[in-house]
Amino acid sequence: MEPIRVETEFAGRKLIIETGKLALQASGSVTVQYGDTVVFAAATMSSQVRGDMDFFPLTVDYEEKFYASGKINGSRFIKREGRPSDNAVLTSRLIDRAIRPLFPKNLRNDVQIICSVLSADGETDPAMVAMLAASAAMMVGGLPFEGPIAGMAIGLKDDKFIVSPTYLEEAEGILSLFVAGTSEHIMMVEAGANEVSEEKMIEAFALAQENMKPLVKLQEELIKKVKPEKLEDFELSELGNETINIGDDTFRIIKLKDEVDNYVTETMLDDVIFSNEKKDYAKNLEALYAATIDKFASVEEFPKASLRAAIDNLLKYRLRKHILENDKRPDGRNPKEIRPITCEVGLLPRTHGSAVFKRGETQALTIATLASKGAGQMVEDMDMSFTRYYMHHYNFPPYSAGETRPLRSPGRREIGHGYLAERALKPMIPDIMDFPYTIRVVTEIMASSGSTSQAAVCGSTLSLMDAGVPIKRPVSGIAMGLVIDQESGNYKVLSDIKDLEDFGGDMDFKVAGTSEGITALQMDIKVKGLSLEILKNALAQAKEGRAHILGEMLKVLDKPRSELSQNAPRAISMQVRPDQIREVIGSGGKVINGIIDETGVDIDIDDDGKIFIYAKDQESADKAQKIVQQITYQFTPGEIFEGNVVKIITSADGKEIGAIVERFPGKDGMVHISEFANRRIEKISEVCKIGDKLKVKVIDVDPVRGRVSLSHKATLDRESSVPARKPAPKKG
Repeated sequence: MEPIRVETEFAGRKLIIETGKLALQASGSVTVQYGDTVVFAAATMSSQVRGDMDFFPLTVDYEEKFYASGKINGSRFIKREGRPSDNAVLTSRLIDRAIRPLFPKNLRNDVQIICSVLSADGETDPAMVAMLAASAAMMVGGLPFEGPIAGMAIGLKDDKFIVSPTYLEEAEGILSLFVAGTSEHIMMVEAGANEVSEEKMIEAFALAQENMKPLVKLQEELIKKVKPEKLEDFELSELGNETINIGDDTFRIIKLKDEVDNYVTETMLDDVIFSNEKKDYAKNLEALYAATIDKFASVEEFPKASLRAAIDNLLKYRLRKHILENDKRPDGRNPKEIRPITCEVGLLPRTHGSAVFKRGETQALTIATLASKGAGQMVEDMDMSFTRYYMHHYNFPPYSAGETRPLRSPGRREIGHGYLAERALKPMIPDIMDFPYTIRVVTEIMASSGSTSQAAVCGSTLSLMDAGVPIKRPVSGIAMGLVIDQESGNYKVLSDIKDLEDFGGDMDFKVAGTSEGITALQMDIKVKGLSLEILKNALAQAKEGRAHILGEMLKVLDKPRSELSQNAPRAISMQVRPDQIREVIGSGGKVINGIIDETGVDIDIDDDGKIFIYAKDQESADKAQKIVQQITYQFTPGEIFEGNVVKIITSADGKEIGAIVERFPGKDGMVHISEFANRRIEKISEVCKIGDKLKVKVIDVDPVRGRVSLSHKATLDRESSVPARKPAPKKG
């Protein structure tokens, strides 16, 4: 096969898609070049059906290769790329969430998408290129994928939208939005923002959708040239191939005989759906499973898994019917109603900040910890290096869902939820130079019944305020759901969805923000795209819900505490000249280590001369600051101070010509004999001697040699004669 390529100009750079050149054993493979960024994608579908699966086995991997940006990473001993970075995990999730709804739900062949960054220009995020490459690879490979799709990044700076912004433009702006979809519908949304309004966000969605169209069109041009054959060596699960009647309705289900129609009644389904609590739901569902399996145990072609799947689908159908036709949700709420909320702060005695946020049966315990600037996390990604001074980590232990399973390191879900909560609060976190602390927030999900990530957002706000972190404004979050009848177009947007509504619904739209605007978004759907109208209504309804949730939170703690937690380290920041850093550090670190040993503090020094002192108590911090001030002290002409006479200077013939007066150790100047009094004196001992305190004024500082000239008489009235000497204090 000869290589085939298509190209176009997009947002000021050339965009090229090429296939038939690399990885020809894969079902489909392409390289996409955008400017100097190149991403390779391979899409492969197995020929074997995974009969033991009750879901579509799709895996997406986004690989960051350090060679792409001309870097060799790792320690002295390890140079191979290790586990995926958080950014790689998040990008993998981004692609997965966009493409999964466009495969047949009952496909049981393994599908694997691997996107590898081969060249990175260091200016723009390769995520858009990777999304395009994944879609094109699936299309040219003939996979059963209802694409093509495209992804689009949108920024907002100075009230102007930027299509495909650079890293710098994103950093300087107030919006980092990524939207994926077809030419007609939006499939996935991910955003971080600095209080952007709902109206502005919808404008950004529309702009993204419009700019995705030429990328979809370019893929269609490629497909026409390739003329791929559709893969046919796969089977769809039989789930949904036959029909049974439930009440007055019909529903496609798995090979059930007529007897099931009379057995699984509306009442039996409603008893499960309208269970009071999650434990009751699980108990009632298991009872329905058991009764149905027992009823049809003698029918050989009825495997237990098939009966369970059948009942699950009946429950979904019944749940959706209640919501669409009666506005009736499992717990009796109307579509806009929020579950009961309770909050508590300051419950852990030795942590810096702690809070419990409970909404319905979902419960999150969040803890905030403050540390020195030096505790920031150094991050080296493929195309950038930086330090994180604010981070949020999210844990989802098995007991939170009433399950038992081995504890493992955080998975993609935990990383994704943690990052979402971090984005939601980040615009409200004070700058490291104004609040010189590294902040780590950890959310432990105690109980899960829907929207744990947004419980983490709310818990983070409360724990940060409990710790005394001066956040700009409090943030709340909500998860919005959707039930839509694709044939009629009838739909209902649901506020604060619980897990059963997520299971049976069509959308999980997480929205976080302050009273002034949105700070984070994340949307996943199960249908083949949503319109801007639905998203607009969902954002408007989410705004109402967020306001209600925030009001409940502020009843417990309405602003950051006026003082830091007594357990948090005390911080002092001070500025010195960059050339004075070596004085503070000293030869081999002798000076700075001496300060640390004497006071028990931690000290961080930036290259620009910013010094941060951290101590367990204010007294130690003040002591260390005083020492640094003394080390970096610079004399200023006109300054008056009282110092110690440490030396008398004599000439070669033995005459006294001056005295050295010390302000701080190593910081002194000379008073010439002519500067001691308003009259001529023969000996300095007429005014002072070694060990005395002497009031002096700085009259000159030599900028080259650093010599300091002092005057005592400049501190006296012109009529004054030589004052009486102040004796040195007696020792002991």
